[in-house]
Amino acid sequence: MASATAGERPGPAERGERAVRAATSAARRLGLRPGEPRVLHDVFNVLVHLDPEPVVVRVPSLTFATAAEQAERQRRELDVVRWLAGQGAPVVRPSPLVPPEPVESEGRSLTFWEYVEERDPVRDVPAEEWETRFAEQTGWTAPLHALLARYPGQLPTLSPLVPGARAALDELARRPGDLTPDDLDRAEREYAALEALLPELPVRFPGTRPQPLHGDAPAYNVLRTAGGHLFADFEDVTRGPVEWDLAGCGPRGVEAYLRAGGTPVDSRLLDTMERARLFQAVAALAYAPLMPELAGLLEPLVRQWRDRPPLG
Repeated sequence: MASATAGERPGPAERGERAVRAATSAARRLGLRPGEPRVLHDVFNVLVHLDPEPVVVRVPSLTFATAAEQAERQRRELDVVRWLAGQGAPVVRPSPLVPPEPVESEGRSLTFWEYVEERDPVRDVPAEEWETRFAEQTGWTAPLHALLARYPGQLPTLSPLVPGARAALDELARRPGDLTPDDLDRAEREYAALEALLPELPVRFPGTRPQPLHGDAPAYNVLRTAGGHLFADFEDVTRGPVEWDLAGCGPRGVEAYLRAGGTPVDSRLLDTMERARLFQAVAALAYAPLMPELAGLLEPLVRQWRDRPPLG
Protein backbone atom coordinates (compact mmCIF):
# COMPACT_ATOMS: atom_id res chain seq x y z
CA MET A 1 0.00 0.00 0.00
CA ALA A 2 1.36 3.44 -0.90
CA SER A 3 1.50 6.28 1.59
CA ALA A 4 -1.04 8.28 -0.35
CA THR A 5 -2.69 8.44 -3.72
CA ALA A 6 -2.93 11.39 -6.03
CA GLY A 7 -6.69 11.48 -5.62
CA GLU A 8 -6.42 12.31 -1.92
CA ARG A 9 -5.98 15.90 -0.79
CA PRO A 10 -5.34 15.89 2.95
CA GLY A 11 -4.65 19.29 4.45
CA PRO A 12 -1.73 20.02 6.79
CA ALA A 13 -3.75 19.21 9.92
CA GLU A 14 -4.93 15.88 8.51
CA ARG A 15 -1.43 14.97 7.29
CA GLY A 16 -0.12 15.68 10.78
CA GLU A 17 -2.86 13.68 12.45
CA ARG A 18 -2.23 10.69 10.19
CA ALA A 19 1.50 10.85 10.84
CA VAL A 20 1.08 11.15 14.61
CA ARG A 21 -1.33 8.20 14.59
CA ALA A 22 1.08 6.01 12.60
CA ALA A 23 4.08 7.08 14.69
CA THR A 24 2.46 6.54 18.08
CA SER A 25 1.00 3.18 17.05
CA ALA A 26 4.42 1.92 15.94
CA ALA A 27 6.13 3.44 18.99
CA ARG A 28 3.84 1.67 21.45
CA ARG A 29 4.44 -1.66 19.71
CA LEU A 30 8.16 -1.07 20.26
CA GLY A 31 7.72 -0.35 23.96
CA LEU A 32 7.98 3.45 23.84
CA ARG A 33 5.58 5.67 25.77
CA PRO A 34 4.76 8.79 23.77
CA GLY A 35 2.83 11.21 25.97
CA GLU A 36 2.28 14.32 23.86
CA PRO A 37 3.57 13.67 20.34
CA ARG A 38 3.98 16.80 18.24
CA VAL A 39 4.76 17.55 14.62
CA LEU A 40 8.12 19.25 14.12
CA HIS A 41 8.15 19.45 10.32
CA ASP A 42 5.83 18.63 7.43
CA VAL A 43 6.91 18.63 3.79
CA PHE A 44 7.88 15.40 2.02
CA ASN A 45 8.06 13.72 5.41
CA VAL A 46 6.31 14.47 8.67
CA LEU A 47 8.66 14.49 11.66
CA VAL A 48 6.92 13.53 14.88
CA HIS A 49 8.59 14.06 18.26
CA LEU A 50 7.34 11.39 20.66
CA ASP A 51 7.55 13.77 23.62
CA PRO A 52 8.65 13.02 26.37
CA GLU A 53 10.63 10.22 24.71
CA PRO A 54 13.86 11.54 23.09
CA VAL A 55 12.76 10.09 19.76
CA VAL A 56 11.67 11.57 16.43
CA VAL A 57 9.78 9.41 13.94
CA ARG A 58 10.09 10.21 10.25
CA VAL A 59 6.80 9.40 8.52
CA PRO A 60 6.71 9.54 4.69
CA SER A 61 4.01 11.97 3.63
CA LEU A 62 4.44 12.56 -0.11
CA THR A 63 5.39 9.40 -1.94
CA PHE A 64 4.00 6.99 -4.49
CA ALA A 65 6.22 4.17 -3.19
CA THR A 66 4.90 1.17 -1.33
CA ALA A 67 5.95 0.56 2.26
CA ALA A 68 8.31 -2.17 1.02
CA GLU A 69 9.94 0.22 -1.47
CA GLN A 70 10.24 2.88 1.23
CA ALA A 71 11.87 0.35 3.57
CA GLU A 72 14.50 -0.59 0.98
CA ARG A 73 15.67 3.04 0.78
CA GLN A 74 15.46 3.45 4.54
CA ARG A 75 17.67 0.43 5.19
CA ARG A 76 20.37 1.99 3.02
CA GLU A 77 20.00 5.24 4.96
CA LEU A 78 20.18 3.55 8.34
CA ASP A 79 23.23 1.52 7.34
CA VAL A 80 25.10 4.60 6.09
CA VAL A 81 24.20 6.77 9.07
CA ARG A 82 25.13 4.07 11.59
CA TRP A 83 28.48 3.67 9.83
CA LEU A 84 29.07 7.44 9.80
CA ALA A 85 28.22 7.67 13.50
CA GLY A 86 30.73 4.93 14.16
CA GLN A 87 33.36 7.02 12.38
CA GLY A 88 32.60 10.00 14.61
CA ALA A 89 30.74 11.96 11.93
CA PRO A 90 28.36 14.73 13.07
CA VAL A 91 25.06 13.08 12.18
CA VAL A 92 21.63 12.69 13.74
CA ARG A 93 21.77 9.05 14.79
CA PRO A 94 19.11 6.35 14.71
CA SER A 95 17.40 6.08 18.09
CA PRO A 96 19.17 3.58 20.38
CA LEU A 97 15.82 2.88 22.09
CA VAL A 98 14.48 0.76 19.21
CA PRO A 99 16.04 -1.65 16.70
CA PRO A 100 17.73 0.26 13.82
CA GLU A 101 15.36 -0.84 11.10
CA PRO A 102 12.25 0.46 9.31
CA VAL A 103 8.90 -0.18 10.97
CA GLU A 104 5.65 -0.48 9.01
CA SER A 105 2.59 1.29 10.38
CA GLU A 106 -0.68 2.06 8.59
CA GLY A 107 0.79 1.33 5.18
CA ARG A 108 3.91 3.45 5.66
CA SER A 109 7.48 2.57 6.52
CA LEU A 110 8.78 4.64 9.44
CA THR A 111 12.25 5.29 10.88
CA PHE A 112 13.15 6.32 14.44
CA TRP A 113 15.84 8.90 15.23
CA GLU A 114 17.37 10.60 18.25
CA TYR A 115 15.70 13.87 19.19
CA VAL A 116 18.13 16.78 19.17
CA GLU A 117 17.45 20.35 20.26
CA GLU A 118 18.04 22.68 17.32
CA ARG A 119 19.61 26.07 17.98
CA ASP A 120 19.37 29.04 15.62
CA PRO A 121 17.02 27.38 13.06
CA VAL A 122 17.08 28.82 9.56
CA ARG A 123 13.49 30.06 9.88
CA ASP A 124 14.76 32.56 12.47
CA VAL A 125 17.61 33.85 10.30
CA PRO A 126 17.02 37.07 8.31
CA ALA A 127 16.78 36.39 4.57
CA GLU A 128 19.79 38.60 3.83
CA GLU A 129 21.95 36.21 5.90
CA TRP A 130 20.88 33.00 4.18
CA GLU A 131 23.62 33.01 1.54
CA THR A 132 26.33 33.37 4.17
CA ARG A 133 24.78 30.69 6.34
CA PHE A 134 24.44 28.12 3.56
CA ALA A 135 27.93 28.86 2.24
CA GLU A 136 29.29 28.02 5.68
CA GLN A 137 27.24 24.84 5.81
CA THR A 138 28.46 23.86 2.33
CA GLY A 139 31.98 24.05 3.74
CA TRP A 140 30.96 21.56 6.42
CA THR A 141 30.03 19.14 3.62
CA ALA A 142 33.71 18.70 2.60
CA PRO A 143 34.72 16.55 5.62
CA LEU A 144 31.42 14.68 5.36
CA HIS A 145 32.28 13.75 1.77
CA ALA A 146 35.77 12.68 2.84
CA LEU A 147 34.24 10.25 5.33
CA LEU A 148 31.55 9.02 2.94
CA ALA A 149 34.20 8.21 0.34
CA ARG A 150 35.37 5.42 2.66
CA TYR A 151 31.92 3.87 3.16
CA PRO A 152 32.33 0.15 2.31
CA GLY A 153 28.74 -0.65 1.34
CA GLN A 154 27.09 -0.75 -2.07
CA LEU A 155 24.85 2.11 -3.24
CA PRO A 156 22.99 2.79 -6.50
CA THR A 157 24.13 5.66 -8.72
CA LEU A 158 22.06 8.85 -8.43
CA SER A 159 18.95 6.85 -7.60
CA PRO A 160 16.88 9.98 -6.70
CA LEU A 161 16.92 10.68 -10.44
CA VAL A 162 16.85 7.23 -12.06
CA PRO A 163 14.65 5.43 -11.22
CA GLY A 164 13.54 7.86 -8.48
CA ALA A 165 11.72 10.31 -10.78
CA ARG A 166 9.96 7.68 -12.88
CA ALA A 167 6.81 7.28 -10.78
CA ALA A 168 6.42 11.05 -10.49
CA LEU A 169 6.67 11.52 -14.27
CA ASP A 170 4.05 8.81 -14.80
CA GLU A 171 1.76 10.63 -12.38
CA LEU A 172 2.35 13.96 -14.16
CA ALA A 173 1.31 12.34 -17.44
CA ARG A 174 -2.07 11.65 -15.81
CA ARG A 175 -2.34 14.89 -13.82
CA PRO A 176 -0.08 17.56 -15.38
CA GLY A 177 -1.42 20.48 -13.39
CA ASP A 178 0.07 23.68 -14.83
CA LEU A 179 2.69 21.89 -16.91
CA THR A 180 2.20 22.21 -20.67
CA PRO A 181 2.49 19.35 -23.18
CA ASP A 182 5.86 20.81 -24.18
CA ASP A 183 6.95 20.73 -20.53
CA LEU A 184 5.95 17.09 -20.21
CA ASP A 185 7.73 16.16 -23.44
CA ARG A 186 10.88 17.91 -22.25
CA ALA A 187 10.76 16.17 -18.86
CA GLU A 188 10.48 12.77 -20.56
CA ARG A 189 13.42 13.57 -22.86
CA GLU A 190 15.49 14.67 -19.89
CA TYR A 191 14.72 11.47 -17.99
CA ALA A 192 15.87 9.45 -20.99
CA ALA A 193 19.01 11.60 -21.23
CA LEU A 194 19.78 10.94 -17.57
CA GLU A 195 19.27 7.20 -18.02
CA ALA A 196 21.91 7.30 -20.75
CA LEU A 197 24.24 9.69 -18.90
CA LEU A 198 24.57 8.11 -15.47
CA PRO A 199 26.43 4.93 -16.52
CA GLU A 200 28.75 7.09 -18.65
CA LEU A 201 29.61 9.83 -16.13
CA PRO A 202 33.35 9.02 -15.86
CA VAL A 203 33.58 8.93 -19.68
CA ARG A 204 31.59 12.10 -20.32
CA PHE A 205 33.36 13.95 -17.50
CA PRO A 206 36.96 12.67 -17.30
CA GLY A 207 38.39 12.83 -13.81
CA THR A 208 35.03 12.30 -12.13
CA ARG A 209 35.21 9.81 -9.28
CA PRO A 210 31.71 8.84 -8.16
CA GLN A 211 31.47 8.19 -4.43
CA PRO A 212 28.83 7.79 -1.70
CA LEU A 213 26.92 11.05 -1.17
CA HIS A 214 24.35 12.49 1.21
CA GLY A 215 22.08 12.75 -1.82
CA ASP A 216 19.78 15.63 -0.84
CA ALA A 217 21.48 19.04 -0.58
CA PRO A 218 23.37 18.38 2.66
CA ALA A 219 24.09 22.08 3.27
CA TYR A 220 20.34 22.50 3.84
CA ASN A 221 19.82 19.26 5.79
CA VAL A 222 21.93 20.19 8.79
CA LEU A 223 20.91 21.10 12.33
CA ARG A 224 22.82 23.48 14.56
CA THR A 225 22.85 22.33 18.17
CA ALA A 226 24.55 23.41 21.38
CA GLY A 227 27.21 20.75 20.70
CA GLY A 228 27.80 21.65 17.06
CA HIS A 229 26.23 20.88 13.70
CA LEU A 230 24.61 17.55 12.78
CA PHE A 231 23.77 16.34 9.28
CA ALA A 232 20.32 14.77 8.92
CA ASP A 233 17.94 13.26 6.35
CA PHE A 234 20.12 10.82 4.41
CA GLU A 235 17.06 9.17 2.86
CA ASP A 236 18.36 9.92 -0.68
CA VAL A 237 21.83 8.55 0.08
CA THR A 238 23.35 7.48 -3.21
CA ARG A 239 26.52 7.21 -5.24
CA GLY A 240 27.60 9.90 -7.66
CA PRO A 241 29.82 12.93 -8.24
CA VAL A 242 30.20 15.42 -5.37
CA GLU A 243 28.69 17.99 -7.73
CA TRP A 244 25.27 16.40 -7.09
CA ASP A 245 25.46 17.37 -3.40
CA LEU A 246 26.76 20.84 -4.33
CA ALA A 247 24.11 21.67 -6.93
CA GLY A 248 22.53 25.03 -6.15
CA CYS A 249 25.05 26.05 -3.48
CA GLY A 250 26.31 28.99 -5.55
CA PRO A 251 29.85 30.33 -6.08
CA ARG A 252 30.31 31.20 -2.40
CA GLY A 253 29.30 27.68 -1.44
CA VAL A 254 31.77 26.12 -3.88
CA GLU A 255 34.50 28.43 -2.56
CA ALA A 256 33.73 27.42 1.03
CA TYR A 257 33.72 23.74 0.06
CA LEU A 258 37.13 23.96 -1.63
CA ARG A 259 38.57 26.05 1.21
CA ALA A 260 37.46 23.30 3.65
CA GLY A 261 39.41 20.69 1.70
CA GLY A 262 36.71 19.46 -0.66
CA THR A 263 37.62 17.65 -3.86
CA PRO A 264 38.00 19.76 -7.04
CA VAL A 265 34.70 20.75 -8.62
CA ASP A 266 34.07 20.36 -12.36
CA SER A 267 32.09 23.45 -13.36
CA ARG A 268 30.63 21.73 -16.43
CA LEU A 269 29.47 18.75 -14.38
CA LEU A 270 28.12 21.08 -11.68
CA ASP A 271 26.00 22.81 -14.33
CA THR A 272 24.67 19.43 -15.49
CA MET A 273 23.85 18.40 -11.93
CA GLU A 274 22.09 21.72 -11.29
CA ARG A 275 19.92 21.19 -14.36
CA ALA A 276 19.23 17.65 -13.12
CA ARG A 277 18.15 19.12 -9.75
CA LEU A 278 15.74 21.45 -11.55
CA PHE A 279 14.35 18.49 -13.48
CA GLN A 280 13.85 16.74 -10.14
CA ALA A 281 11.91 19.78 -8.85
CA VAL A 282 9.62 19.62 -11.89
CA ALA A 283 8.99 15.93 -11.28
CA ALA A 284 8.09 16.77 -7.67
CA LEU A 285 5.07 18.71 -8.95
CA ALA A 286 3.41 15.29 -9.16
CA TYR A 287 2.89 15.55 -5.40
CA ALA A 288 1.05 18.87 -5.57
CA PRO A 289 -2.40 17.19 -5.51
CA LEU A 290 -1.38 15.72 -2.15
CA MET A 291 0.02 19.01 -0.88
CA PRO A 292 -1.35 21.95 -2.91
CA GLU A 293 1.00 24.49 -1.31
CA LEU A 294 3.92 22.60 -2.85
CA ALA A 295 3.21 24.05 -6.31
CA GLY A 296 3.89 27.56 -5.07
CA LEU A 297 7.09 26.48 -3.35
CA LEU A 298 8.39 24.82 -6.51
CA GLU A 299 7.29 27.52 -8.96
CA PRO A 300 10.61 29.50 -8.90
CA LEU A 301 12.52 26.29 -9.66
CA VAL A 302 10.16 25.43 -12.51
CA ARG A 303 10.80 28.88 -14.00
CA GLN A 304 14.55 28.30 -13.78
CA TRP A 305 14.14 24.91 -15.43
CA ARG A 306 12.29 26.43 -18.37
CA ASP A 307 14.92 29.15 -18.73
CA ARG A 308 17.94 26.84 -18.82
CA PRO A 309 19.01 24.56 -21.67
CA PRO A 310 17.54 21.07 -21.47
CA LEU A 311 19.59 18.08 -20.42
CA GLY A 312 20.80 15.91 -23.23
